[in-house]
Amino acid sequence: MQTTATQPMSASDWGQLMLLGALWGGSFFFARVAVAEIPPLALVLYRVSIAALVLHVWLRVRNISFAPAIARSASFLGLALLNNVIPFSLIFSGQTEIGAGLASVLYATTPLWTVLVANLLTKDEKLSASKLAGVALGIGGAAIMIGPGLLANLGGPTWAKLAVIGAAVSYAFAAVFAKRFRDMKPVIVATGQLSASTIIMMPIVLLLYNPSEIVSTNISIWLAVGTLAIVTTAFAFILYFNLIASAGATNASLVTLLVPASAIILSTAFLGERLEPYEFLGLALIVSSLVVVDGRLLRWRLRIDAHKKP
Repeated sequence: MQTTATQPMSASDWGQLMLLGALWGGSFFFARVAVAEIPPLALVLYRVSIAALVLHVWLRVRNISFAPAIARSASFLGLALLNNVIPFSLIFSGQTEIGAGLASVLYATTPLWTVLVANLLTKDEKLSASKLAGVALGIGGAAIMIGPGLLANLGGPTWAKLAVIGAAVSYAFAAVFAKRFRDMKPVIVATGQLSASTIIMMPIVLLLYNPSEIVSTNISIWLAVGTLAIVTTAFAFILYFNLIASAGATNASLVTLLVPASAIILSTAFLGERLEPYEFLGLALIVSSLVVVDGRLLRWRLRIDAHKKP
């Protein structure tokens, strides 16, 4: 059964969306802690390999066969590149220069790119007037987030912000690409893409770094890496693919509406980070754009008005 962007989300979908937003908001916080001592590409390898190992153990405990993923290994390599290798590398690189809160806000543009990509590549998630208006608002918000940096290098270097935007675009393609795995259990999809990501990243990291460069003696760094891999990756991706299967690519990508809130709360409380005033303005436009793209508030208002009519 095909899902569409306009279908209503169930209470279960909304619950998973809220939890996923909190988990992925936390991922920006833990990544910001970890990149202080671990190179970005090495952190990508740690994240995907530990998460893959945990999920393989989970499959074994639940007696779930991994064979369906092996049979579609080429597709999983593509998903791994779009949903792990490219975006994780770009985000972690960007977070060497910008804070968790700002990175999460730039990541929140993902639904805007998803709308555009879905319009180009799918038959069931086409652009509407509200989606076009939302995309315009969101692009304006992203421009405000990045623009001042071009003039005065405020809020971190421009390349770091563009790296996170690039990750958001990659996630958009991944959200649409992942629809081809709707016939598989979410835990198999998550395990398959993380295993493929490990296969891609292992030789890259071994070629680029000496062991001494990618091993930290700081226990807090490893706690951050472990939480990033197990909680905000292994468990979170199961939720993510389940949402795509039940609610559609665009609906699932709305999780980014919630991510900045948890990331900003954590980074403010524990890292002492603060967003600049213009960044809050950009965030407001991005949040507004996601509300417009979603269209639920407008539909609720129309239903309320319809019921008021005699």
